[in-house]
Amino acid sequence: MTSITSAQIQDELTELGLSEGASVLVHSSLSSFGHVEGGAEAVIGALLGAVGNSGTVLVPTLTATADHNSSNPPVFDPENSKSWTGRIPEIFRVRPAAIRSWHPTHSVAAIGANAKSLTEDHTFSISPCDECSPYGKLAESENGYVLLIGVDYESMTLLHHVEEIAAVDYHMQKDLAKATIVDGNTTIERHYMMHQWGTPRDFNILEPLMIERGVQRKTTIGNSEVRLLSAKGVVEVTLKALRSNSRFLCKD
Repeated sequence: MTSITSAQIQDELTELGLSEGASVLVHSSLSSFGHVEGGAEAVIGALLGAVGNSGTVLVPTLTATADHNSSNPPVFDPENSKSWTGRIPEIFRVRPAAIRSWHPTHSVAAIGANAKSLTEDHTFSISPCDECSPYGKLAESENGYVLLIGVDYESMTLLHHVEEIAAVDYHMQKDLAKATIVDGNTTIERHYMMHQWGTPRDFNILEPLMIERGVQRKTTIGNSEVRLLSAKGVVEVTLKALRSNSRFLCKD
């Protein structure tokens, strides 16, 4: 089995183009590397090392389920609600330095120089990935990236941000849900839009376009295929495709 260290991962990420001062949203499969000495903590250390003190690492800590709707609204506890996005995000979000956005279905945890500014307005995002969300803010950043570690485009939550901008008709439920956010003695109740589950997507159809437009770089670290993409570039390319054909990302 391939074995890799945190220092090796950091060096490879730097070679790929993840540099000091970047803000990067990371979707990941820990097992894709093979054996990592130090496990998830080692990968997190490599990510933070690559962006440096002036950069920010973000991970999706999603809690949305297909059962959430206006009759069954979510209840979210930023400190205790576990995500279903993998080992690295779960270890990351409980770090003392991590700031988790207060959104009942599509929260993000962040560590770094811009962690507060990227996450602080997510409570007010009526739709999960709108312009106020960390996803929207990342896309507006000149130094914003998406990093896919051992996963493909199907894991890229930023694409939901583009679907929201394009106002595709298959993405969101029609009725608002009155969700509850509970943090210690603080309780917030707000109305939010819920994802409409059930429309199969083919997000991987975008990869040839991203390569053609110079949006994506790719390498192998350990056993893992790793892709680094400009967040702004992802939005521009995908939005153009959706405005030409609103069902471009759908399998049907």
